[in-house]
Order: sequence, then structure tokens, then C-alpha cells
Amino acid sequence: MIVQRRFSLMPTVVKNLLIINGLFFLGMYSIRNTFGIDITDWLGLYFPLSDSFLPVQLVSHMFMHGNLGHIFSNMIMLWFLGSAMENYWGPKRFLIYYLLTGLGASALQIGVNALEYFQLSAQLDTAAMDTILSKGGDIINQGMNYTDPVWGAMNRLLHVPMVGASGAVFGVLLAFGMTFPNQVIYLNFFFPIKAKYFVIGYGLLELYNGFAVSNSGIAHFAHLGGMLFGYLLIRKWRREMYL
Repeated sequence: MIVQRRFSLMPTVVKNLLIINGLFFLGMYSIRNTFGIDITDWLGLYFPLSDSFLPVQLVSHMFMHGNLGHIFSNMIMLWFLGSAMENYWGPKRFLIYYLLTGLGASALQIGVNALEYFQLSAQLDTAAMDTILSKGGDIINQGMNYTDPVWGAMNRLLHVPMVGASGAVFGVLLAFGMTFPNQVIYLNFFFPIKAKYFVIGYGLLELYNGFAVSNSGIAHFAHLGGMLFGYLLIRKWRREMYL
């Protein structure tokens, strides 16, 4: 059952998520500039078959961001859409939803990466794999990669981590569209569009980009995973309400 509450422009969970993400971002830059250490190596999400993978990364990557534009776009969407959903659901349900959709997003991205891994590994012999595993990370850290497309793709897969709250934020976007389908959103602050059409269009765009745009550096299937798991979770909750 949904309990209506007094609307807050900065509800508790959203506020704390904004603070935590901000602290992680400032900490990342401070440690990198002061000590020359990139904590993304520990907290970004690596493919599970990478030597750099740690279980904590399944959660920690949701609080890491690559640059100022990345964190700004995620946090402005979290504040705008997440505030509406937390006011509607309450803090506990909203936090559960946010974390589960973030985990679901990473699960789908890992699944897609696993398919890519097995396709690529079939084209590489043991010596090539050993070379990529042992030396590929240093090449990535130098801002370079192998010129061979198969070697390069495998090296990115194993040595480039996924970071960002985008999966969970896309889950929140899906929730907003399902809960307030006729609410008008102003695209680029000017063009009005109903939330349901915005969500459908954005989802289709991410699906297209996931298949058509390779090596973009954007985890499109993580975005889709956040929306997919969000849809399944909302449907589950709605069914339980009528039991």
C-alpha cells in the first residue's frame, strides 16, 4: 500500500545518495591528485573473470563516476525523478528499489559481457590470453590499446571497469514513467513530452545503441538492465497489493 506523505524537494534517501556520490567523486579526485592512486581500480566494476574483480565492486561501482559531466547528469536525474518516487513510495521502498535496479543493471551488463568474452576467447589462443591478462592493463593505463580488434576488445573487457549510478537512475526513470505516465517532462528544458513516451523512446534508443554502437564507453545494456529489473520489481509489488 502506498502512503501519501507531504512532498519534500530533498527527501532523505535521495539527499544521502547525492551526498555519498559526491563524497566518492571528491575522494577519487583527491586521492588521485595527492597520491597518484586511482581508487577506480578497486571500486569500479570489472568483469568477473578479470584479475581485478572484487565482489564489493557490484555495489561500489554505483557510487563512482568518470568525470564531472557523468556525475552531474546522473545526480540531476536522481534528484528530479528520485524525489518524486521517494515521496510517493517512502524512503524504505525507494532505497530497496534503487539498490536492486542497480544490481540488476550490472547483472545484465555482465551477462552481455560474458557472451562477448566467450566469442572473443574462441578467436584467441592461450598465449594471446596470457599476454592480454598480464600486460593489457598497463596498456590501458597508458591510454592505449592493441590495434588488433579482437585483442583490443578482449583487453577492454578485462581491464576497463564500469562505473556510475546510471543503471539505478534508469530504473528510477522507468518507475517515474510507470507511476506518472502522463506527467509532462520538458526535454532539454524546452520540449514537452509525456513521461511514458519519454521512457519508451529512451529505452528504444538504449536498445539500438547497445547493438549498433560498439566501443562507445557507455554501458547501454546496464541502462536497459536497470529498466528491466525496475519493471519486474514494480509489477511484483503491484501484484502483491491486490493479493
